[in-house]
Amino acid sequence: MIYHFFYPLSKYFFIFNILKYITFRGACSFITSFLLVMFFYRGFVKKLISLSIGENVNMYGHEALEKLHKDKKGTPTMGGLLIIFSVFLSSLLWTRWDNSFVLYTLLTMLCLGLVGLRDDFIKVKRGEGLGRGEKLFLQTLVALILSLVIFSDRDMSTILYFPFLKDFFIDLGYLYIFWSMLVLVSTSNAVNFTDGLDGLAIGTVISNCLVFAVISYIVGNIKFAQYLFVPYVKEAGELSIICASLVGAGLGFLWFNSYPAQIFMGDVGALSLGGVIGMLALLTKKEFLLIFTGGIFVIEALTVVLQIFSVRLRGKKMFRAAPLHLHLQLLGWSESKVVIRLWIVSIILAVLSLITLKLR
Repeated sequence: MIYHFFYPLSKYFFIFNILKYITFRGACSFITSFLLVMFFYRGFVKKLISLSIGENVNMYGHEALEKLHKDKKGTPTMGGLLIIFSVFLSSLLWTRWDNSFVLYTLLTMLCLGLVGLRDDFIKVKRGEGLGRGEKLFLQTLVALILSLVIFSDRDMSTILYFPFLKDFFIDLGYLYIFWSMLVLVSTSNAVNFTDGLDGLAIGTVISNCLVFAVISYIVGNIKFAQYLFVPYVKEAGELSIICASLVGAGLGFLWFNSYPAQIFMGDVGALSLGGVIGMLALLTKKEFLLIFTGGIFVIEALTVVLQIFSVRLRGKKMFRAAPLHLHLQLLGWSESKVVIRLWIVSIILAVLSLITLKLR
């Protein structure tokens, strides 16, 4: 909005010329989203409390975990709504509205946020949210719609690039629809699995968004893209502004979500933020990079999958509990230690993922 209103005035007032720089608007977006979370937090929490929207601790009969997490019961949840609101408003203020990538990313956040919101409301009302099958169906349906939207964009490439390989790629054609669905559903669920300890999910989301802020800027700049031998994606640089907004809102939320958490983001936050990370990877043609930058999400999701298969095939558990952060708690690690150590791993993986840009 600000770009479209004031940048044309740069013909008469040189100061408005600064709005053409993505770095400037990204910094403004970061500050705006952070301040929005800090400003609206108190009133938002009061509203949640008045509506009796609090966390229901359900560890499916696991007494040790229920004992560890009993203090979380009743903590206001659905804080993801505040993140979504702040990111939307900040992005609308500082991004270019004529950029389709911006619209796709915000649409992803909104649609998967609605799925999470439905799950949270049912969970608050009944004590248990959507069934696994119903949640997966809704996520898949949303992912299908989003995939068809980006596939129908003539400027959107269906080529799949591989890390470390400069000249090897595959044009998926119509299979790109199913590939993008897989990425969106996987990342959405992976962040949801990670969201179980105070600050764990949002801290890891922040490190991922920082990486994609850099990647978006690089692939959207033809000189940087050619220098690093990565695919140039026209207009992708604008995504770095959304990433900056996500980092700002995430830090603002982490201020209150850090241990001991005063608010949880709920599925409305986890599903939407996970979907956004997946969409960022798709739009920047860096899907495989998620294995590095989103390593914590991958490990958390993988432990859940392995646990399910182990129980069904062997009749016994592979881990004391799944996802991984619960297993670590049952090993005797304190919650804050689990969170901080997984943050450290996430940061290391983020740095490694940026290094891969040069290793081709």
